[in-house]
Amino acid sequence: MTYSYDPTQIRARGKDQMRFELGDTQVAGGADTCVLADEEYAAAVADLKDGKKAWLFAKLSVLEAILFKLSYQVDTKIDVLQYSFGERAERWQKMYDALKKQLLATASIPTLAPSITKAPPYFHKGMQENQRAMYGSAGSSSPFRNRTT
Repeated sequence: MTYSYDPTQIRARGKDQMRFELGDTQVAGGADTCVLADEEYAAAVADLKDGKKAWLFAKLSVLEAILFKLSYQVDTKIDVLQYSFGERAERWQKMYDALKKQLLATASIPTLAPSITKAPPYFHKGMQENQRAMYGSAGSSSPFRNRTT
């Protein structure tokens, strides 16, 4: 397992950006200071579709993985020595709750795919005009056909 972080790559939409957004950037201590390894971040962001929603869903899945990993660590107190791992997980739990709330709010708003917005419009001016009904068989400008009474 490797633990690396390059702050110059935080806009490259990869493991470094995910580490930056989650605050998991203290890689000097390896597994002691980082929650997830590079391979776990790389697997979470591999093959993402374009768009902000795909990134947010990947971020949500990484936060779930972090919470699952931290759920096995318990608070320990031995005489005067005390480890409070529950406090460590609270920050990511708050991030998870806020991100889930944001995704649920945006999921209810319908959006168009980018490929649809680039296509020509289906409806156009004059699409309901019927030239035969407008001018009739005699070529008059009346919208009604000539009637004989």
